[in-house]
Formats: sequence, C-alpha cells, structure tokens
Amino acid sequence: MKVALVHYWLINHRGGERVLEAFSDLFPEADIFTHVIDPNRTSAKLRGHKIQTTFINSLPRARQNYKSYLPLMPIALEQLDLREYDLVISSESGPAKGIIPRPDALHVCYCHSPMRYIWNMYHDYQAQSGFGTRALMPPLTHYLRNWDYSAAARVDKFIANSHAVAARINKYYRRDAEVIPPPVSVDDFTPIAADRVSDAYLMVGELVDYKKPLLAVETFNALSKPLVVIGGGKMLEELRMKAGPTVQILGPQPFDRLQYYYARARALIFPGEEDFGIVPIEAMASGRPVIAYGRGGAVDTVIHEKTGILFDDPTHQGLAQAIERFENLTFDSSEIRTHAEQFNYNRFLRSIRCHIDQAMDSHLGK
Repeated sequence: MKVALVHYWLINHRGGERVLEAFSDLFPEADIFTHVIDPNRTSAKLRGHKIQTTFINSLPRARQNYKSYLPLMPIALEQLDLREYDLVISSESGPAKGIIPRPDALHVCYCHSPMRYIWNMYHDYQAQSGFGTRALMPPLTHYLRNWDYSAAARVDKFIANSHAVAARINKYYRRDAEVIPPPVSVDDFTPIAADRVSDAYLMVGELVDYKKPLLAVETFNALSKPLVVIGGGKMLEELRMKAGPTVQILGPQPFDRLQYYYARARALIFPGEEDFGIVPIEAMASGRPVIAYGRGGAVDTVIHEKTGILFDDPTHQGLAQAIERFENLTFDSSEIRTHAEQFNYNRFLRSIRCHIDQAMDSHLGK
C-alpha cells in the first residue's frame, strides 16, 4: 500500500509535527507533502522521508510569510499529483485536506482544528489585524470557507484530536469524527518527591493573545503569588513589562529546563482555550495538577478536582477563585501521573492503526 502524508507546513516543531512524526512511524515508507518547509526546523525523522512541497515554497520569503499566501494554498494543494497513492492521510489545521486523491484511494484527515482564522476565531483574528488586512479578510475568507467546505467532502474519514474539535467539524463541515487524542511523550517527564515541589505556579506555551498569558500575569500580580512563565511569542516583551515582583518571564527554555520547572511547579496555569493542549499532559506526566479554563481540549484531559481544577469564568476573578479552590484541595501526584499515561505515544499508534485498518476494510467493502 502506497501512503502519502499531507501536512500544512513544516516551519515549527509543535503538536501537529509530533502527530506527523507518529504517522511517519506507522508508515515509514510514506511520502510527505507540504506547502512550505524549513529544513533547519524540521526533525531528522521527517527529513528521512521523501518530502515534496507545493509551489508556495518557491514564492518570495515563503518561510517567513507563508500565512500571507493562504489564499493560494487551495490551488496549490489541488496541483499535487497523488494518483499513485492508495492511502492519503492529511494533517489539518492549515490547508492540507484539499488534495484530490485517486477515486479508489482512502483519504483520512486527522484534524487538529478546522482553520481557526476562517471559522471559530475569525473575528478575533480580524480584530487584531491591521487596516489593510481587515479590509481584505471578508472576501478572501468567504472564498476560503466555500473551498474548505467543499474540500471536507473529499475526505472519507475524519479523526479529531478532541471532542471540542469534533464538534467544530460537525458544525462547519456537517461531518462526524472519531476522537483520538494526539501522542504525548509521557516518559520524558518524571514526578519528584513532594518536598521538592516549589510554591511557584507555572505557565508554558507560545505567548499569544488567545492563550491568555496576560490574564495569568495580571492575576498573579494582583494575588502577589509566584508565577513562572516559559515560552516565546509576540507578547513576550509586553509581559516582561507588566510582570510584577512575584512573576518571572523566562522566555523560551531548553527542554531540560522545561522538565525541571514542570516537576517543581505547584500547578500549571492553562487559562486559554486550546484545541487539545499537550502542555497540560506534560505537566500531569510530571505529577503536577493543572488549573485550566474549562473549554476546548482541557475538558478531555483534566479531571476536575482529581488531576486539577477546571474554571468557567475566563477573567481575573474567575482565575483567582480557581486558584483559591485549588489551594484548599489535596492532589495525589501518582494518581495524576497515572492519568497522564493514557495519552502516551504507543497508545496513539495503536488507536490510529486500528481506525485506519477499519476504515480501509470498510472502504474496500470487506
């Protein structure tokens, strides 16, 4: 069976790329198709595959400005010749599923989310854009939504990374989706003895508006409680300016330092709505509880008052009340770690393999 893996772009190494690596483990002979690649930021595992890009990769400054070429990506995908492939797996949160497979091929889409900038977060992106972009967004996103809906009809089977994403797939594409959480390298994290855990809370992730890092910083400023923030992004300098004496903004950190802070955090603060959210699993794999906004993927991963706290009010008061509630409870680090283990890498491989085998049998009429 000849397999093609289609991923939106290979510019970073985040959750989507980890899923692609897992697919490459399942199908070591698969070819990879993507819009743009930065070889210096693509893992050796993926570089070991034959990788073909669309014409977007040849456009000026594509590695830096790839999102500016979004309106051209539907055309670029449809130019890919996938006639020799029996199985196509698209990895979607940017345009990836819009390829044209062979009529008898099976197309499975693992969806991290329908494109946020044209669907559920369209108005957020529009509000944050400059005047020129704001003026162009309505006609361009109208075209992209129509194309995206039609592209969804070319998919034989959807798999979502969370129940929240499955609900979006149903809402925007009118399609059902199986839910298989993405793989997390749980064994890379280890709990430590309780007497070595610090009083400081921790926030980890890209520092962008929708992840609500400012909400966390301002709340901990007001509470005069210790908070460590790890991550880069466009809000990094703004947060450093607003951080009070109890808040440390460390910026990006190497993996060994991230492991160190996970294991010693009093709890992870996760105030934004994520499609899934690997960071909470990493924290729980370190035996630490999570205080998370009770929307999106956190609902699938955090057990309220057992592995953390879910709160419904994404305001300073709501987060402060969640912290107060957390501090009045006791959490078992071994129980938290055991819960995290169900999201491990091998579990993902087994689940995906089973679902693809069943889909292929059904597709072939077995």
